[in-house]
Amino acid sequence: MAGPVRGSVRALFAALLAPALVALLVAPARGRGGRGHGDWDTDLLLPPLPPREDAARVARFVTHICDWGALATVSTQEAVRGWPFADVLSLSDGPPGAGSGVPYFYLSPMQQLVGNLQENPYATLTMSLAQTSFCRKHGFDPQSPLCAHIILAGTVTKVNETERDTAQQSLFTRHPEMKDWPASHHWFFAKLNLTNIWVLDYFGGPKVVTPEEYYNVTFQ
Repeated sequence: MAGPVRGSVRALFAALLAPALVALLVAPARGRGGRGHGDWDTDLLLPPLPPREDAARVARFVTHICDWGALATVSTQEAVRGWPFADVLSLSDGPPGAGSGVPYFYLSPMQQLVGNLQENPYATLTMSLAQTSFCRKHGFDPQSPLCAHIILAGTVTKVNETERDTAQQSLFTRHPEMKDWPASHHWFFAKLNLTNIWVLDYFGGPKVVTPEEYYNVTFQ
């Protein structure tokens, strides 16, 4: 008799606990990484995707919405020297609603890609709306061009003292936990100086946008 009772108790406990576990797994992170940085609500505060005919505006839109991207550098590790080497980086082009279009990073010499950049500063950065609710809401696979994503190419450089405050505000607003990262890692602010831009937001191949077209967009 004890066996069936214990089994019933376990089943009841599992049934009661399951909704809480599901809610914990699917809820976006708040304030300590993940979505919700800087009180950002992508469903309520952001405008709709710009017209696909305006590739420059789409590029600025994606840059401003995205909290992170994949930065590809040229590896300096002996085992894969000269090979593409990609890593995920948190980034920001400004506080929500006040994007500059400049992708800022918070980097440490302890990161492998920083060693790569010291030898070769050229890099490409990919950002996708797959990290937002946009593609899920419309049922777009992350690889589908309808799930808008962009590729930015250029050189990564440390920001100068004049630009340091702008970079810090941009990043710490969207990624508040950065303020508490260990000083022993010698963090510094950097940015991607754009030379080439590609936009994939529809079928037919990427659209090319010049840096001038990109920065001439007024996006708030």
